[in-house]
Amino acid sequence: MEDLKILVVDDESRMRKLVKDFLVKDGYLVVEAEDGQQALDIFYEDKDISLIILDVMMPKRDGWEVCKEIRTNSKVPIIMLTAKAEERDELLGFELGVDEYISKPFSPKILAARVSAILRRTNQAANNQIMEIGGIVVNKVAHSVLVDGKEIDLSYKEFELLSFFFENKGVALSREKILNNVWNYDYFGDARTIDTHVKKLRGKLGKKGDMIKTIWGMGYKFDAE
Repeated sequence: MEDLKILVVDDESRMRKLVKDFLVKDGYLVVEAEDGQQALDIFYEDKDISLIILDVMMPKRDGWEVCKEIRTNSKVPIIMLTAKAEERDELLGFELGVDEYISKPFSPKILAARVSAILRRTNQAANNQIMEIGGIVVNKVAHSVLVDGKEIDLSYKEFELLSFFFENKGVALSREKILNNVWNYDYFGDARTIDTHVKKLRGKLGKKGDMIKTIWGMGYKFDAE
């Protein structure tokens, strides 16, 4: 993991040091930023950032602004940190393309475990595999999706969700199973997160979105028939 670089963004130096110490111990390279603008400057200059840990409340530009701008240019995984534990903040984060959401105070060990899980899934997705169903092509090498030959822009989690549907074509999947496999076992949110992402994914797939069938009271099934 020594070649994987993580950008830690927080205006509190003690928090940055705490997070950095745990990540360095796990073998990651860590770059720090103390405000939103500095985070963007570093991100645009350094093309080797593998993941971003981003605080919400920061001077100059807050975490929401930073996340929104990064998502217009990159699908790099983002873990959002916030002192707030309100549901609307969490939902806003997922709408902007946040991959994980952690409320302060948190265990640095849990944060490190989530970082490892996200990067592990990212690396596993980069195997030499191309899947095609009903005119949708999922390329795990390029981390891209084509619909009838036209590339569509998916967030990291939307790509993971579609890939999981592909790998389980025709199988009825409960929301809990989707959460456990796409969001990982240590995600503490609820099943509404699934519904939000499925709605966005269907919209981006256009007419092909109808392949994602709703199983009322249970979850979803991906079927080209």
